Amino acid sequence: MTTTGEERTMGLTGPWWWARWRSAVLDGSLALVSAVECGAEGIPFARDAGIPVSVGIVFGLIAGSVLLVRRKWPIAVVLVAIAITPAQMGFLMGIVGLYTLATCELPRRIIVALAGMSLLGTMIVTLVRVRQDMARGDLTLGDWFVPFASITTSLGLTAPPLLLGLYVGARRRLMESLRERADSLERELQLLAERAEERAEWARNEERTRIAREMHDVVAHRVSLMVVHAAALQAVARKDPEKAVRNAALVGDMGRQALTELREMLGVLRAGEDVGRRAASEPLAAVGVAAADAASRAADEAEGPCLSELEELVGQSAEAGMAVDLSVEGEVRPYAAEVEQTAYRVVQEALTNVHKHAAGAKTYVRLAHRGAEIAMQVENEPPPEPASASAARLPSGGNGLLGMRERVVALGGVFVSGPTDAGGFRVSAVIPAV
Repeated sequence: MTTTGEERTMGLTGPWWWARWRSAVLDGSLALVSAVECGAEGIPFARDAGIPVSVGIVFGLIAGSVLLVRRKWPIAVVLVAIAITPAQMGFLMGIVGLYTLATCELPRRIIVALAGMSLLGTMIVTLVRVRQDMARGDLTLGDWFVPFASITTSLGLTAPPLLLGLYVGARRRLMESLRERADSLERELQLLAERAEERAEWARNEERTRIAREMHDVVAHRVSLMVVHAAALQAVARKDPEKAVRNAALVGDMGRQALTELREMLGVLRAGEDVGRRAASEPLAAVGVAAADAASRAADEAEGPCLSELEELVGQSAEAGMAVDLSVEGEVRPYAAEVEQTAYRVVQEALTNVHKHAAGAKTYVRLAHRGAEIAMQVENEPPPEPASASAARLPSGGNGLLGMRERVVALGGVFVSGPTDAGGFRVSAVIPAV
């Protein structure tokens, strides 16, 4: 289990240079033991040096207590241990000092140099001590024992703490690196989760906007024609029963077409609900990607209108009493589904606006197939009777032109609309043939 950098900073509650109180207690205990050891070893040192015993004890106590600052100044501890090696004291301080030095993040050349000095000093002192013992007759072994004892003793007091310190230091640095990497990964995962949530929200908004445009086109055009035919049916029901029957059949056909397109929109909504149900069992990033994929997949799978149905669309407006003329220029060829659907919807919404705001006006629908684009224009003349625009009492939400512009711009096209000099209205759009 890892901790974050903030938690480690909050955990630094020890006194002075210690990170924790337990570290201070450990170093204090080691310094106390080292001071006692050096103080005891100062007695024979004082006798050999010909100085008062009390001076040797005090010197040993002071030298041994240097181990208290091993974490703050490890180099000083090792140097003191090397300095008192000729006095044959400070063995614990030398071992602990070398271990602490090896665990620190110091240049390797410094660690090797100090370790070599400690090894050499211990070897010389041991060599001299063993020779003195053999000269006094305390040891009766051969001459081979002098170098063997000095080398073995120096290596035993230097190599184990040095190697252990290098291992612990490397492990400590590795753990710190892993903690930093874990913190970095946690931040990256949090950032990815936030981006996934933003992407999911963007996908939902885009899908809601698309569905709103589709619903507006379906309801506005089909229902507008149904209202126009219903008004005509009411006017000719008694005068011309045959025409009334035809209008009633047209109203039924348009209603069925409207229901079919509305059913397709409901299918897209159900696909979005399936993605929402997955949010409870999948990670947020996967849900965000699924939401975006489902939105695009639902848009692709939904069968929309195409340009081949444009004549039927114009014919429906003509049957509703609109004087409409359709002209097609260039070589007819298939386009991407979204291009054909957008072109169809632009013409459909423009005709719906003519029904709403200029009923009875002469209307021209022009479609041009060009090399790298497809252009369409719907232009109507001024209505013959200004009051006829509201004869069928068709409501207007003001979103038709906005929806057309959004559709065209989303495909990288250009959309222009506005009144003409003659008093009519013109809608023009150019869409790249992707």
